Amino acid sequence: MMTWISRKLIALLTIGLLATPSLALQAPAETDPHKSKLLSYLLRQQLSTNHFSPKELDDTFSQAAFDLYLKQLDFQKRFLLKKDVVTLQAYATRIDEELHRGVFDLPVVSAALVRERVAEVREMVRTLVAGPVDLNRQEKFQADPEKFEFSATPQELRERWRQIITFQVLTRYLNLEEDEATSGKKSSSAERLQIAREKVGKTFEDFFTRMLEEKDQDYYDRYFNAVTRAHDPHTNYLPPMQKEDFDIGMSGSLEGIGATLKEEDGFIKVVAIIPGSPAYLQGQLQPEDVILKVAEKTGDPVDITDTRIRDAVSLIRGKKGTEVRLTVKKADGASLVIPIIRDVVQIEESFVKSSVITSPNGGRSFGYIHIPTFYRDFKSPRDGGTGRNSTDDVKAELRQLKAKNTDGLILDLRDNGGGALTDAVSIAGLFFKSGPVVQVKSGDGRIQVLADDDAAIHYSGPLVVLVNQFSASASEILAGALQDYGRAIIIGSEHTHGKGTVQAIIDLDRSVPFRNMDQYKPLGALKLTTQKFYRVSGESTQYRGVVPDIVLPDRLGHLKSGEQYLDYSLPWDSVASTRFEPWTGLANTDLSLIKSRSQQRIAVSTDFRQIAADAATARQKQENTLQSLNLEEIRRERAEAKLLLEKSSRTMHGNIEMPGEERKPLLTPEERRAAWEKKVKEDPY
Repeated sequence: MMTWISRKLIALLTIGLLATPSLALQAPAETDPHKSKLLSYLLRQQLSTNHFSPKELDDTFSQAAFDLYLKQLDFQKRFLLKKDVVTLQAYATRIDEELHRGVFDLPVVSAALVRERVAEVREMVRTLVAGPVDLNRQEKFQADPEKFEFSATPQELRERWRQIITFQVLTRYLNLEEDEATSGKKSSSAERLQIAREKVGKTFEDFFTRMLEEKDQDYYDRYFNAVTRAHDPHTNYLPPMQKEDFDIGMSGSLEGIGATLKEEDGFIKVVAIIPGSPAYLQGQLQPEDVILKVAEKTGDPVDITDTRIRDAVSLIRGKKGTEVRLTVKKADGASLVIPIIRDVVQIEESFVKSSVITSPNGGRSFGYIHIPTFYRDFKSPRDGGTGRNSTDDVKAELRQLKAKNTDGLILDLRDNGGGALTDAVSIAGLFFKSGPVVQVKSGDGRIQVLADDDAAIHYSGPLVVLVNQFSASASEILAGALQDYGRAIIIGSEHTHGKGTVQAIIDLDRSVPFRNMDQYKPLGALKLTTQKFYRVSGESTQYRGVVPDIVLPDRLGHLKSGEQYLDYSLPWDSVASTRFEPWTGLANTDLSLIKSRSQQRIAVSTDFRQIAADAATARQKQENTLQSLNLEEIRRERAEAKLLLEKSSRTMHGNIEMPGEERKPLLTPEERRAAWEKKVKEDPY
């Protein structure tokens, strides 16, 4: 509860804000207050009734929603001053009251503040871009906004922008230098520097224009999204335009490059790479990358920080065969320009495939099955569907491997972000007799057990499952079930992703209580967490994920990827275990001996020693967030980042083409198969 003093302070601040001409005259109201009130009612109703773990709308909740909203406004702390944040914090514990009243002050006040500051910064940047840039200055600035505060004065903010612009100009200078090396064109250092300054100036000018063109409704949308995300990171408000664009609003799938994106704290972040997509084949774009800029092959980059995802997507999409260049920030802080040729997804790359791997001494052979995703065409052939699904494809590959008399099987679920739960359940059942695979708990406490009813065992030999921190959702259910049954040994990163929740999409237009409210439509949609997964042992896959029996060094282990790193993610918990019959094949297996032998092999493996060394280097870079403003140092950092990424791509099992290689879109299926087989056999994991 708020104290009497804090209530009085808020009242005084509110009066002061309403009396401030510079804020009141920024922009006319563009949002229908009755529509916002209706939307607030619908969101409160759905969240309190249908969310798996609804939260009490109180001061604690308000503070959480406010923190998320402030991150969306200015996560990089490039516009607001400390005094502005103090002004906005007057509303930090009032969001619950605003939701109940249906009257919203915070988005209105924040919109006016941001517009005023953006206009001021635009003039500031114009002056700075026209000023001198020292290529050899020994200076560093803090690149991680979580390690510094909002600027206290305009002068402090100006200094911050001087550093930002210097870095952008030096980066553009190096880009021009690399382009000249490729094209054979020559220019002087002074000419390159001038061009770099002009291009940076234009990029920021366009960026500020887009920010100033945002409507009041954009701020309301952010506000309502913060309210929903305060429940958990997978509960989101989807405005009407986002709801209409199903690919963006619900899955984030992009035509052209094949990546799943999300908008987080003012950044566009890569969630997953779609198997068989151009980004997958190119190999450099990875989950957790932040896309900072987008450019056509020969065009100027467009800064997409603090940009809505729909606007970012419109820049990334394009015609097949054209090249888009993404400037991304890697998790270790390195910046990289990634060229991707837009294309359709090579659908065969997303299907289950198998191979046979021979042991180094040639004595034994092992089957290998890669499941990129759990796909299922739910349309019947009568409706134009193929009926193809990952379960049937795994069965087919098992039959082929059985005919080759392999000595064991590796099931690869690395980077598998999930898919059809039906197939995760049925694929688990291929390796043991019928039995439960996963428990699904609803918000009202009811638990449904999903089981495999097929008593046939399609493979009964030794089984290993490979996972990493990007194995999520249905992948975790399959790996967790095989681990609980004692059917397989799980090997991989320290933990899987930890996505153990189920979401539903609620069309808010259909939730309007009265017929005479059609004038307020469209209202958008609510993506809502409604259920939670639990293993047959009773443990949730949420937050912790699946912990492998054997952990291997991971070059990407420094990435803070997974539910445990997301704001307000639902916690790990457990329910009662369900009855199941454990597999007896591993009953006499000495897991401690297997771990010991694994550690011995890792210790003498050139590949894994290098992987461990690269991971340590990446972790050190990630922790050191000071960015140099010296041209030669930036050049060296870029070269190191490219080398590290190339090493990483060469050990990622799915990608066929190497960074820097010329794309060969006309590879025959046989050539693609041969390239994939080669990568599998060279993969140290």
